[in-house]
Amino acid sequence: MTVHYSVAKNKKRPEDNVRQYFFVMLTTGENRDHDSATSAKIQAGHMANINKLYYEGKLKVAGPFGDDGNWRGLFIFDCASKEEVETLLKTDPAIAAGRLAYEIHPWWTAEMGSFKPGIPKKK
Repeated sequence: MTVHYSVAKNKKRPEDNVRQYFFVMLTTGENRDHDSATSAKIQAGHMANINKLYYEGKLKVAGPFGDDGNWRGLFIFDCASKEEVETLLKTDPAIAAGRLAYEIHPWWTAEMGSFKPGIPKKK
């Protein structure tokens, strides 16, 4: 399928603004034997960290999968390097506790919708 955009002169089309992000597949970690109180505390920290990274403009997408498979969730980061993503992942209490593991992959998309660069405005 070919998509044609009618674009004013000197105006970039969305596909002209493709840039790299980082896709993170969150998988089941090796340490899932925490008691329920500890698990709840780790999860609360995990959610707070997601919120923090989002409002810093680093995390564009986050969410769990709806089944109970090895894939637990995903993140998409807007960072300069894989090393920066790795550093930010280590701030996640669920990863630090071993409840989640991860794989990092470079991923490309146009700068539009959720993928606009910068820090989002708080509602």
